[in-house]
Amino acid sequence: MKTPIHLQQQNLEEVGSLMPVPTYTRKDNKTGIVHVGVGGFHRAHQAYYLHQLSQLGQASAWNICGIGIREGDQKLHDIFKEQDNLYTLLIKHPDGKIEPQVIGSIVDFEMGFADPEPVIGRMANADTRIVSLTITEGGYNFNPTTGDFDFDNLDIQHELRHPNDPKTVYGFLTAALKRRRENGLPAFTILSCDNIEHNGDMLRKMLLSFAEAQDARLADWIGKEVSFPNCMVDRITPVTANADIETLAQNYGVDDAWPVTCEPFIQWVIEDNFANGRPELEKVGVQFVPDVAPYEKMKLRLLNAGHSVLGLLGTIHGHPTINACMEDETFVIYLRAFLDDEATPVLGNIEGIDLEDYKDILLKRFANPNIKDSVSRICSESSAKLPKFLIPTIQENLETGGSIKFATLILAAWCYYSDKGIDRHGQPIEIIDAMSSSLHKAAEQTKTDPLAFIRQESLFGNLINNERFTKLYTEEVQKIYEDANIKEYMKHMI
Repeated sequence: MKTPIHLQQQNLEEVGSLMPVPTYTRKDNKTGIVHVGVGGFHRAHQAYYLHQLSQLGQASAWNICGIGIREGDQKLHDIFKEQDNLYTLLIKHPDGKIEPQVIGSIVDFEMGFADPEPVIGRMANADTRIVSLTITEGGYNFNPTTGDFDFDNLDIQHELRHPNDPKTVYGFLTAALKRRRENGLPAFTILSCDNIEHNGDMLRKMLLSFAEAQDARLADWIGKEVSFPNCMVDRITPVTANADIETLAQNYGVDDAWPVTCEPFIQWVIEDNFANGRPELEKVGVQFVPDVAPYEKMKLRLLNAGHSVLGLLGTIHGHPTINACMEDETFVIYLRAFLDDEATPVLGNIEGIDLEDYKDILLKRFANPNIKDSVSRICSESSAKLPKFLIPTIQENLETGGSIKFATLILAAWCYYSDKGIDRHGQPIEIIDAMSSSLHKAAEQTKTDPLAFIRQESLFGNLINNERFTKLYTEEVQKIYEDANIKEYMKHMI
C-alpha cells in the first residue's frame, strides 16, 4: 500500500488529487474569530460553515484562531501545529457513502493553560471581532436550579484575586475586554454555540456577574458594549475513533492524526445581534432571525432530550450505540411516544418548521448506521444536560396536566445508572460526569429512600414536592431496581 500523504499545507496540492481541499489563501488572512473549545463539534459545525464561506471568497477577514484553556487541549494543539491547523472532515451518510474534505478555516491555535498571555493578547487584538465558545454545558459555571453564578468555584475565586492569571473562560474574557477598553478598541461579540437554552442570555448574565465582582466599571462597559446573540446549533458529531483515522489512511491515502466525523444534517440559527460586524454566513445556509428561542427550545427538547432517552435506557439494556438503539423496535416506539406525547405539546408553533417532519428526520438521523455515536458519549455529563433538556419538559407537563411517564422513567433510569454502574448483563458502564460521586451517593440510598436521588435540589428543583411526580417516580424506580430488564418495562408503557 502506498504511504499515506501527511496532511500539511505544503502537501495540499497532492492531497487535492484525493479529496476536496481549501482553494483559498490561509496564510495572510485575518483571524476575525477566536474560538474557545476546539472540539469535534466546532470543527464539524462552525469551522465547516466558515470554510464554505471562504471557498466562496467571502471570509478573508474571518479566519478562526482556536483557543485551548485546559491542559487537556494540549494534544489537539500539538497535532494542529504539526498539520498547519488543517484537518479532515468525514461526512458519513446513512447509505454508507463517506464524503471526505480538508477544512482550512482554522489558521492558528493558542494555548492559555500554562501562560495566559497568548490567549489574552489574541482576544484583545484589533482583528478579533467575535469570540465564540463551545465549552459544554458544564463550562458556564451556574447553579442549575437558581441560575446564579457559582462563586464557590476555586478557579473563579483565584481569578477574582488574580485577574491577570485567568483559569476559566470568564477570567480570559474579562482580561481581554479590559485591555480592549484601555486601548480604545471596540468590544467583540461573544457567541455561545453550546446546547443551553437562551445561551447568549445565560452567558451575558454569568459574565456580568463575574465582572461585577472583579471590576464594577468594566462590568458596566461590558454590559453596554458587548453583544451576546442567542443561537441554536445542530450536527451529530461522534468522538473520533481510531478506525476513522485508519479508514482515512487506508481508503483515502491521507494521514491525519485527528480527523472529525459527522452526519450530513447541519443547522445554525443565530440572532442577528453583533457588536463589531459578522461574516455573511447566510450565503452558506445559516439562518439569521430576530428571536432564536423557539428553535433552540425545539432542538433541546427533541434532539438533545431524545438522545438522553436513548442513551440512558440503551446503556442499561446493553446497547453500545445510538443507532443500535434505533435498530430495536421497542426503543424506536418509546422514543417517538416521548417526542409526540410529552415533548411536542410544550413547544407550540415554530415558524417555518413542520414538527412532524422534524421528528421524522430526527429518527432517521439517530438511526444512521455509519455514525455509531456511543451511548457513553451521549450520557456523559448528564448532570449538566438533563436539567436543561428533559426536566423542564416534566415541569411544564405537570403544570398543564400533560403526560410525564416517559420522561420520568429516564430519571429513574439515571438513578439506577448512577448507583449500579453496570448494565442489565452485569457489564460495567463508563460514567463520565463531574458530579458522578454525589450522584452515586444519592442514588445508592434509593433502596431505603426511593426519593433520595431526586432530593438533589440543584438538579431537580422542586420536583420532590409534586405528589403526582413522586408517586410515578417511586413506582418506576422501584420497578427498575427489582428487575433491570428495562426493555420489558418500556414495552408495558407503550
